[in-house]
Amino acid sequence: MTSNLTWHHHAVDAQSRAKALKQKPLVLWFTGLSGAGKSTLANGVEQALAELGKHAFLLDGDNVRHGLCKDLGFSDGDRTENLRRVGEVAALMLDAGLIVLAAFVSPFKADRQLLRDRLGERFFEIHVDADLSTCEARDPKGLYAKARRGEIKRMTGLDSPFEVPENPDLVINTQQLSPDEAVARVLIWLVDKVGLDAATD
Repeated sequence: MTSNLTWHHHAVDAQSRAKALKQKPLVLWFTGLSGAGKSTLANGVEQALAELGKHAFLLDGDNVRHGLCKDLGFSDGDRTENLRRVGEVAALMLDAGLIVLAAFVSPFKADRQLLRDRLGERFFEIHVDADLSTCEARDPKGLYAKARRGEIKRMTGLDSPFEVPENPDLVINTQQLSPDEAVARVLIWLVDKVGLDAATD
């Protein structure tokens, strides 16, 4: 029972950890249809941040479901719980001083709002935008083909909705930008709008 739990305060706080790492902790939340390019973009941004000497960690939707969330399916309730768990992990990583990148379809506005409420001003929503026909043509995991054959139910974009972000912090259209251009666009935005220090040691 939560009534029997006590929150233990650490002698080393979040500000001290961020200062030690010489960076501003934040969460970059990449949302979009399957096949839009979320994982590709997030991987590229993580690599670019590493080259700048930043301490970042990528939470990928499929990877998380191999461990932390392997007990969850794809009902609306399970999808919400999946993101809630990831949000709590991201909060811990923020307190550790890290830049967190999260690549999840996260189709529902309410779930993304819960994440923003939980993580506060350190949360930035990036809509990785590509239309359904483009995503289905790419179909890197073969999910759309399986859904069309009836092997997958509640496929986002087909028989389950993707609620397009109304006010994302950044939109990256992967139909218009190459992967390298998309990564560069995110980095420029991080420096100009979010306050990332791009200087290397």
